[in-house]
Amino acid sequence: MDPLSHIIALLRPSAALSKPIAARGDWGVRYAAYGHPGFAMVLTGQCWLAVEGEEPLLLQRGDFVLLPSTPAFAMFSRPGIACVPAQPGDGAVRHGDPDGSPDFEMLGGAFRVEPFNGPLLVALLPGVIHVRAADGDTGRLSRIIDLIADESAADRPGREMILERLLEVMLVECLRWRGIGGGVLPPGLLSGMRDPALAKAIRAMHSDVRAGWTVAELARLAGMSRSAFSARFGETLGCAPIEYLTRWRMVLAQDALSRGTPLLDRLAEEIGYESASAFSTAFRRRVGSSPGAFARSRRNGDAVALRVAAA
Repeated sequence: MDPLSHIIALLRPSAALSKPIAARGDWGVRYAAYGHPGFAMVLTGQCWLAVEGEEPLLLQRGDFVLLPSTPAFAMFSRPGIACVPAQPGDGAVRHGDPDGSPDFEMLGGAFRVEPFNGPLLVALLPGVIHVRAADGDTGRLSRIIDLIADESAADRPGREMILERLLEVMLVECLRWRGIGGGVLPPGLLSGMRDPALAKAIRAMHSDVRAGWTVAELARLAGMSRSAFSARFGETLGCAPIEYLTRWRMVLAQDALSRGTPLLDRLAEEIGYESASAFSTAFRRRVGSSPGAFARSRRNGDAVALRVAAA
């Protein structure tokens, strides 16, 4: 499976909410951190978006924005205007002058992802993904957002499945946009997939995670020397090649354990470990609990602290 598709499938986006946002005249609002991914598309007019820790962005007609974890943010008609506190809700929103036709319209929404795999999305991306209509046609994203809004507002059979698929498509369409991050992305998979040489090695690891990959084999796939490959991989993805493979194996293991209690011998074989014992040792070292304890905690709804990304 393509690595980007692989990760989005593990995120299992769901529970989408979508609503129209309109405004007229001078206005400004600020929201507390939400924690779940949020998205919006400007339909008419423009506004400013200031996300905590990021430079303010001017959002114009046709622009799309994705906030992977939605920290505190403010939206306003012009810089310097006072912003009043606001609370998120499910219904339509109107800011500024309540009378007359709006001079700004946006379709905004939020969704949830698999909580134990959610950090994958955050680790992949900048804090704000801004897809500018001025940099290319955003019509495909616009049509996807329209479908999400239409499905969110209805109560038709199969609604949840359709929303899940639409959210997956929206994420893929957004994340493969070449202009995100202004051409500069933080170290991670998305950055690695934009490097044609490294992408070959990454695809190979995702396609056959159980293989006993070595740095030399991966370097040959990338058409590079072992030392050059290791250096470029570390700089671009933020970790060594085998470390990336180990982290990914742990992600797959956690996902499998969160959905049940598979036989450890079988799970170990599926993700590239020689025995259940070797897998259990690696899992405990990375995650901080045994595979069995992790699976039980998911059934009981306990919050187990995951340390894969920081290990």
